[in-house]
Amino acid sequence: MTLDVVIIGAGPIGLCCAIEAKRNNLSYVVIDKGCLVNSLYNYPKNMTFFSTSDKLEIGEVPFISHNAKPTKSEALEYYRRVASSWELDINLYEEVKDIKKKDYFQVKTDKANYTAKKIILSTGFYDLPYKLNVPGEDLAKVKHYYDEPHPYFGMKVAVVGAANSAVDVALETYRKGAKEVTMIVREPSLSESVKYWVKPDVENRIKEGSIKSYFNSNITKITEDSIFINSPEGDVTLENDFVLAMTGYQPDFGFLKRIGIEIGDDEHNTPVHNPDTMMTNVDGIYLAGVICGGLKTNKWFIENSRDHSKIIFGDILKK
Repeated sequence: MTLDVVIIGAGPIGLCCAIEAKRNNLSYVVIDKGCLVNSLYNYPKNMTFFSTSDKLEIGEVPFISHNAKPTKSEALEYYRRVASSWELDINLYEEVKDIKKKDYFQVKTDKANYTAKKIILSTGFYDLPYKLNVPGEDLAKVKHYYDEPHPYFGMKVAVVGAANSAVDVALETYRKGAKEVTMIVREPSLSESVKYWVKPDVENRIKEGSIKSYFNSNITKITEDSIFINSPEGDVTLENDFVLAMTGYQPDFGFLKRIGIEIGDDEHNTPVHNPDTMMTNVDGIYLAGVICGGLKTNKWFIENSRDHSKIIFGDILKK
């Protein structure tokens, strides 16, 4: 059977695309190597969204939150409800290995093979963390993902990064009983993107010494019980139990290149696509969601990329 569309990625925007396919009576399947809305599932346990719930809605399914800004658990419940109410055809824990184009697209996964007229990539960016690229990064004490503060009670914790994730992790581990919290920031100051209601909090904790900080600094080496820092004041060695590297994430450019999608030479390595149709340089392959921004992962969110599905299917239905 030849499907009209294979959608890769079961995040909110992938679900949007599936809903649009169903609305237009097109055959489709959504494939994801993880669980439903896998990136959201991997967010910190106590995370709240920047956006209000109405800006996260898709498929005319109302999202009612009990808070001013919805929580992670509310969002997971909501997107489960969307998938169920629309009876979407989703194959989870199935990884796409290759896509080749003959007369139609041949999609090979670790479980099956599919044939499709069109492909939509809505794979996000949360799978590949930016590495520190220092000796000792492969130690079990180094974490690129953060769930909750409990494991760090009574521990000496180093938090690497300057943006919202790093700030949230530093504050939460400090407040939940970490013995010592140290922020290591490559830049001269915290990011301007840090939430306005959180920034004074962390700055005051740094000023009073509750959270230690090293700006214009980098970790150069990690051992089982220490970290080595290069700072403007010279080289510093700190006793350390855990390194929480909140350094951000990037799209899987290797996969995009393997299937023929060109990567722009701009500073954000933006995958080549036409914003009027969302089609890439490969005829019949479309991009949707945050992946459209390349390394500029703060350009596209759920609220401003929900319309990508309508743009894509508007183009598909013309042909």
